[in-house]
Amino acid sequence: MITKTNQKAHEMSMIILETFVPENHLLRKIEQSIDFRFIYDLVEPLYSKIGRPSIDPIILFKLLLINHLYGYNSMRRTIEETKVNLAYRWFVGLSVEESVPHFSDFSKNYTRKFS
Repeated sequence: MITKTNQKAHEMSMIILETFVPENHLLRKIEQSIDFRFIYDLVEPLYSKIGRPSIDPIILFKLLLINHLYGYNSMRRTIEETKVNLAYRWFVGLSVEESVPHFSDFSKNYTRKFS
């Protein structure tokens, strides 16, 4: 007898990302060990007091950390993986509905803030 599943891809549901990240996951251990708020103090002089809102620098740092931890060779690949990996989204602090920063934001930050 064949079993057919009812595809509910477009159904709306409420989820808590943290429940999808195993207790022994590397990113959970890092999140529990490091308070990333120190980044705000380090980068505050690099940001203007006027203009449009920026991407949270902690999000940018955590995406770069994921890039290095998991050996991705490009930020483009890291961004694509973050779009589909719930553990990465949880670690970075993005919900399922929020968009992941574009990979070009990293090159813009390198040239504008760190040159």
